[in-house]
Amino acid sequence: MLHFSFIIPVYNRPDEVDELLDSLQKQTYKNDFEVVIIEDGSTLPCLEMVDKYKSSLNISYFFKENSGPGASRNYGMQRAQGNYFIILDSDCVLPETYLQNVNQSLSKSYVDCFGGPDAALDTFSPTQKAINFAMTSVVTTGGIRGASEHIEKFQPRSFNMGISKNAFEKSEGFGKIHPGEDPDLSIRLWKLGFKTTLLSSAFVYHKRRIDWKKFKLQVSKFGKARPILNQWHPEYAKITYWFPSVFIVGLVFSIVFALFGFLPFIYLYSVYFLMVFMLSAIQNKSFYIALLSIFAVFIQFWGYGWGFLESFFKLNILKLKPEIAFPKLFFK
Repeated sequence: MLHFSFIIPVYNRPDEVDELLDSLQKQTYKNDFEVVIIEDGSTLPCLEMVDKYKSSLNISYFFKENSGPGASRNYGMQRAQGNYFIILDSDCVLPETYLQNVNQSLSKSYVDCFGGPDAALDTFSPTQKAINFAMTSVVTTGGIRGASEHIEKFQPRSFNMGISKNAFEKSEGFGKIHPGEDPDLSIRLWKLGFKTTLLSSAFVYHKRRIDWKKFKLQVSKFGKARPILNQWHPEYAKITYWFPSVFIVGLVFSIVFALFGFLPFIYLYSVYFLMVFMLSAIQNKSFYIALLSIFAVFIQFWGYGWGFLESFFKLNILKLKPEIAFPKLFFK
């Protein structure tokens, strides 16, 4: 029988923990489950929020020095009592049937590692909804990645991810890179003979409390991490990882050509961004959010594309070690 332990690293976000724990206490799952909160060196601790739910949840709280999300997840899994771990970001909120859906799916077709999708709540701000569209739509980099992955070869992301205790112990968990620790773990699990999959019914509401500047920094780091992963695991490198860079370089040349009166390429980009607008307007029922979605998608491609090119150049042309080229991507 599966005994679930939720593993939740937290850094200076007590209000988010309150919302997440509230959604956990409302789960329709009938059996007992554990919640493990790992305070990663926060200056704004969430212990008060944890105490608020001790009477309704089987919850443990650990405070440790700051070492990043990957190490904090490992720390929590090493101390959890369950035999199947579900890792969440603190800015997630769960639908009431989340754990029930996970249990039903694993009981029907067991797998040692799964990932779930994310969705937007009606209460999200316009910026949150626009960024959510950029991160999840089939016409953006998230969609390109998702479309290129087979369901049984899905690379779970740790904002909503499950892994068995056995798979964690055999793989030794997350590495020190961030971001990039999620696909790195997935690939290492494959090499060990474990399977991963997407559980489409195990979705969460991912609030992503970031502004435009933080969003650009985040996607830039994603782009920088990918060539590092390609270097570590060359057998799993894909041509699709180049698409954002090709897209953004093509856009620059299209603008230059347009200045000299050659317009076909800029027309193609215009059609693409019009498609983004229309799809977002339909999904979010808002022209304003659709306009923000164009901006979000542009930032996503720009940040990821140039980050990927910078990383590829430093690693493959300058022959720098990843830790030297991008020290901020690695925790000690």
